[in-house]
Amino acid sequence: MKTSEQTSRRDFMKIAAAAGGGLFLGFNWSNSSALPVVVDAKKIAAGSIHFNSYLSIGTDNVITIISPNPEIGQGIKTAFPMIVAEELDADWKQVKTVQGNLDNNLFERQVTGGSGAVPHSWERLRKAGATARYLLIEAAATTWKVAATECTTENGKVLHKASGKSLSYGELAEAASKLTVPKEIKLKNEKDFKLIGQSVRNVDNHNIATGKPLFGLDFYREGMLFALIQRPKAFGLKLKSVDSAAAKAMPGIVDVVTFNNSVAVVGKSTWQVKKAKEALKIEYEKAADLESTSDHNRIFQNLLDNGEATVRRKNGDVDTAFKNAAKVIKAEYQCPFLPHSPLEPMNFFAHVREDGVELVGPTQRPDGARADVAKLTGFAPEKITVEITRQGGGFGRRLASDFVVEAASVSQLVKAPVKVIWTREDDMTGGTYRPAVRYRFEAALDKNGELIGYKLRGVGMNSGNSTREDNFPSGAVDNLLIDSVEHKSPITTGPWRAPITNFLAYAEQSFLDEVAEAAGKDPIEFRLALLEKAKKAPAGDVKYDVDRMISVIKLAAEKSNWGKKKGVHQGFSVYFSHRSYVAQVGEVVVEKGKPVLKNIIAAVDCGIVINKSGSLQQVRGGVIDGVGHAMFGNMTFKNGTPDQSNFNGFRLIRMNEIPEVDVHFVDNGISPTGLGEPALPPAGGAVANAFYKATKQRLRNQPFINEEAFKGIS
Repeated sequence: MKTSEQTSRRDFMKIAAAAGGGLFLGFNWSNSSALPVVVDAKKIAAGSIHFNSYLSIGTDNVITIISPNPEIGQGIKTAFPMIVAEELDADWKQVKTVQGNLDNNLFERQVTGGSGAVPHSWERLRKAGATARYLLIEAAATTWKVAATECTTENGKVLHKASGKSLSYGELAEAASKLTVPKEIKLKNEKDFKLIGQSVRNVDNHNIATGKPLFGLDFYREGMLFALIQRPKAFGLKLKSVDSAAAKAMPGIVDVVTFNNSVAVVGKSTWQVKKAKEALKIEYEKAADLESTSDHNRIFQNLLDNGEATVRRKNGDVDTAFKNAAKVIKAEYQCPFLPHSPLEPMNFFAHVREDGVELVGPTQRPDGARADVAKLTGFAPEKITVEITRQGGGFGRRLASDFVVEAASVSQLVKAPVKVIWTREDDMTGGTYRPAVRYRFEAALDKNGELIGYKLRGVGMNSGNSTREDNFPSGAVDNLLIDSVEHKSPITTGPWRAPITNFLAYAEQSFLDEVAEAAGKDPIEFRLALLEKAKKAPAGDVKYDVDRMISVIKLAAEKSNWGKKKGVHQGFSVYFSHRSYVAQVGEVVVEKGKPVLKNIIAAVDCGIVINKSGSLQQVRGGVIDGVGHAMFGNMTFKNGTPDQSNFNGFRLIRMNEIPEVDVHFVDNGISPTGLGEPALPPAGGAVANAFYKATKQRLRNQPFINEEAFKGIS
């Protein structure tokens, strides 16, 4: 597999010119029902035509496609060409992918977030590959004067087995380009897949391992300046005065500029601007409440008790159900703010010129970044280009564009190309965080242990709706009330891997275990009974697929040998998010008197698995991310200032603490439904429920390491 470094749509045009011919198909990202069309290679090279995307087969046998979505480690830059190559019966060694730049006139949903890239592009890419295969077969059949039905394809060649003849795709590409695309195209049956479902190495692995310049931090432009920015050290402060004389006098410093609530030091190297930034003398004044973690605890309690809640879902007569209940179970669960902490801190290049703006760097949402820079500069969006680099992690942080706007702001002020770089401390203390949330649950059981009433109130810090009111167990309980309360905090928040569900799943699944125990029922059987009710006698709308959820539950129970392992304490959790379903069983054993997490067994229904290797990495990575942050992740504040500023203070899971993660995929043949996020939400619940089985102590707050019941576990 070949891949291009810092390549773009322009590179594709160069490929077209260099190919000297071949087959070029344009296909439509915004319309999955539209068939590809044959495009003239010379017109592509000349830039005289535009189409949403291209698939090319050169006379040199190299197959190239444009991949429009940003690559942040989720593997779409590998998955996209695999989908095309499967339908095309291509030789995988001859497939190349080119990273597309922002072009929202031509691409649809050019964003990485919500685990939606593959589900969105699945059918479009398959049609492109199948159409190219059809044209190549037709070209070969015409050449040999045989029926197309007598020809087959394999490993980048068209074969006529009756005569023993074969032609490579490169040899047929020119002739295929002169044929007409059919009105309908037949896609492969899943049982005939040869590449999809196999393990394929990530296309960027070699370049990453050998240090090739793929990431935003690697980008360099001759003559550009570097900038580091001093932001307020506490959320709720605003800039009062700046004394930059000492900083400006230091070697290599070009300028010190202020904008909005920030001070930027601009110079010729990162080290020079870093030292100069330390020499700044800045005064701040209070602009909002300087909140501490102790304030948040008080605010949470007050809003749970007295807050004006927004009703998100209500079914039945909740008050009567609780009044008549034989037993009522109540519990509260709380999570802290969390930084995103990608390995590559925020960075971006901007050059604001008189005629437009050039932007280069790692962004999950290039269109949003361009829109924000357009507002800043006054340029029309079409005057702003965005080149997307590979990203060293995102987890939702790079959906925001504050760091892009910073780069454009500084470039506009100093009238030069500028690259803004955040230090690790900047990244952890000045970014956007996962919202802190507290949930209050109540459940009503009748005398037979049946769940007849359910209440959930969520209180979030800048979280919007802190619930997912239509997720399970909604639809399975006749009398249900879910509402939420919002607190506006000066601490900035934003999407964090599997937004809201990253903690809500743990809280819901832990509470359901409490309810199952109170009902005297096995946790898995308790959930399955609720799901059967949602299927046969639903209470209101059911907006999840009951059968898919049941299937992952049963698979996880089977693969974990649920309830049958001696000396192993098992905890269960299941969740639906981002169109996919994941059930997990955590396994804890007691060693030398201490409970130790040993294994997580995960059953996953994400539809058809494209790249087994990449899919396993996504699930295992999501599980470890979920377990690690549930156990250890904690961001606290004192008077608006973060207490943690680097990894020496912010605890991450360590290598020796990572459990074995055993992954099993449901093979149901449905189209892919997303995988970047769904494995994370159930992880915390599986661990907490297993821990309870081992210790009989509930873990209701994250991080677990701060709970008295958990201290001393590792």
